[in-house]
Amino acid sequence: MLRFEQVSVGDDLPPLVKPAISRLQLALYASAGADHNPIHVDDAAARFGGLPGVIAHGMLTMGFLGQLLTRWVPRRQVLSFSARFIGMAFPDDVITCSGKVVGKRVEAGCNLVDLAIAATNQKGETLQSGTATVTLP
Repeated sequence: MLRFEQVSVGDDLPPLVKPAISRLQLALYASAGADHNPIHVDDAAARFGGLPGVIAHGMLTMGFLGQLLTRWVPRRQVLSFSARFIGMAFPDDVITCSGKVVGKRVEAGCNLVDLAIAATNQKGETLQSGTATVTLP
């Protein structure tokens, strides 16, 4: 188990590289997330909406960021997690999630670690950036 004294400001979390996004994954996510907006599964509908084609759900990419966090600490230790949507992910994009320790503090007897997190595509374009705070023993 990771401990507070083992973590330093500037440390990187182990990156999470997801396999290429597939159209099947988008269809399954649409059902699981109850988001059946056709821009996520139908190229013609996406183009009609002004997009170059189908785009991945932003919450799918945010879920990848959540997975980055819960591979580093158990879910119960994630106190806050937020992300800002910056760019779009498309089918066949490979998403890499990364994180960096940007702060450590003790508050009300809790050891808190603040993180900057991001999801980028294979071109190095940032799709989401965010923050998280975890507690460590």
